Amino acid sequence: MIYAWLWVVDASDVIIFSVKPQVAKNVVLQLRPLLSKKKLLVSIAAGIKLKDLEEWAGHGQFIRVMPNIPSAAGMAASVMSLGGSATEQDGELVGKLFGSVGKIWKADEKLFQSLPRELALGLASETVLGAASMAVQSGKHPGLLKDDVTSPGGTTIVGIHELEKNGFRGTFMNAVVAAAKRSQELS
Repeated sequence: MIYAWLWVVDASDVIIFSVKPQVAKNVVLQLRPLLSKKKLLVSIAAGIKLKDLEEWAGHGQFIRVMPNIPSAAGMAASVMSLGGSATEQDGELVGKLFGSVGKIWKADEKLFQSLPRELALGLASETVLGAASMAVQSGKHPGLLKDDVTSPGGTTIVGIHELEKNGFRGTFMNAVVAAAKRSQELS
């Protein structure tokens, strides 16, 4: 099985690198002999920085993309950053690829942990729109969608855990009940 994906990487000009962060270094080290300066590796591995990819691979062109799950509904909200060897043409290609399943913004990687307000608002708005579209298109309960998009120890489940720990669900339900009650009082 491992040889099959090595063959695919060897035969490809663009590689979408989608692995769990815990195994990213090991996989890049296995790919290293196949990565030439002409190959473009597009990483969607959470938390793996361009400098790490460049160090592990030794050469090649890299772009980091942070997509989200609503790409399945054509409503993704993604942000990308070009590595030092990636060209503007590489960025345009990746923009078209990820733009085909939603919106994509370009930003310096150092901003990924502290997005400018305008970019954060765009991403947040598109993320909510995408999540709503997924719920409508799939017909699934949001709880089931949550199960589909989370991984043990992943970024999404850690965020959801914090919301639950601090009573988000109860607070949200109380707000809906209070608004409904007030609506009845005004009727």
